[in-house]
This record gives sequence, C-alpha cells and structure tokens, in this order.
Amino acid sequence: MASRTATPLEHPALEDVSFAMALEALRDPHRLAMVAALAREPGQSCGAIMPPVSKPAASRHFKILRAAGLLKQWDSGTQRLNALRREEFDARFPGLLDLALAEAAR
Repeated sequence: MASRTATPLEHPALEDVSFAMALEALRDPHRLAMVAALAREPGQSCGAIMPPVSKPAASRHFKILRAAGLLKQWDSGTQRLNALRREEFDARFPGLLDLALAEAAR
C-alpha cells in the first residue's frame, strides 16, 4: 500500500484561485465548520477537525479547501496538520473569510 506522503501535497498560488472556487469551498457547511475550527486554533490534525462524514468524503473536503487556497497542510510524524492560509487568502479576497467566519458563528 502506498504511503499517504508518497505524493506531495499541492497548495495553489492564490492568484490561480478564482472567486467562484473560493465561494464553492466556503459554501459547504462541513467545510465552513472546518475553516472556523482552524481559525480558532491553527495547526490541528485532520482527525481533530474532520466532519462527521466518511473518510473518503472528509478527504474530498480537505482537497477542496486546499485547492481553493484556504488550507495549508503538512505532515508531522504520523499526523497531517492543517492551518488556514489566512494572510494570503485575505490579500486575494479581502473580507471574504471574515464574512464566512461570521456566518459560521451564527
């Protein structure tokens, strides 16, 4: 079986992320909850912020957030850790993440 670290994680340049991609990533309630959890506490493992869905569905959520430029992931030992690319994302889409997080808090 291949290691999960066999393929490097891809983090897009934010200028390659469209507004539609960003909105699509933030539209889903599970992904929005994951983003909100990372806004409160960066550097959490996938298991700590994984929504109550199957592992393949959770992997898809992580992939969508990474592709939309919201999520940075890295491996540390046996864990994959996550953080928001807050500064970069805010520079590309000013105020969008604040609006999404305010909605998540409602």
